[in-house]
Amino acid sequence: MTGDGIFQLFAYMLPAVITGVIAFYFFRLHTRNEEGRRRFLLHKDSQKNAMPIRLQAYERMALFLERIAIPSLVVRVAPKSSDKNDYENLLIRTIENEFDHNLSQQIYMSDECWNIIKAAKSATIQMIRKAGMSETDSADKLREDILTQTMDKPSPSATALSFVKKEIGDLW
Repeated sequence: MTGDGIFQLFAYMLPAVITGVIAFYFFRLHTRNEEGRRRFLLHKDSQKNAMPIRLQAYERMALFLERIAIPSLVVRVAPKSSDKNDYENLLIRTIENEFDHNLSQQIYMSDECWNIIKAAKSATIQMIRKAGMSETDSADKLREDILTQTMDKPSPSATALSFVKKEIGDLW
């Protein structure tokens, strides 16, 4: 084969090679777009299925925060005896039981939100313990002291509930 024949062969193959490279590029681009579209649709379907579960978790934690709010808690949980220590322990045990019942909801919410809810629970327990250190001698008097001490202060539950509402708003 002469130099002229090689040049002629190269001239014939060049358009075929260019066409092949362009076809490969477009095929690869199309494949990536389809993969991205499938991934998007799968993500969209999973979000559509997960969103009601997440909202239900936020609803349950909002209910938890409402139930451990001091005024609600003290009205709902009456003393079983006149011993103030028993009543203090009953209130704390009620909060802990409510929390334990909703413990699994943490997987559906952000770490920040969950930590704020835990902090609200701890602050509420601290408020009850602080009121329990007073000189009162009966459970009914402790009940009044708890309500009196928490009237002027913002409720930890209310603060946490406003954060939960904000986070739910961010989901949309």
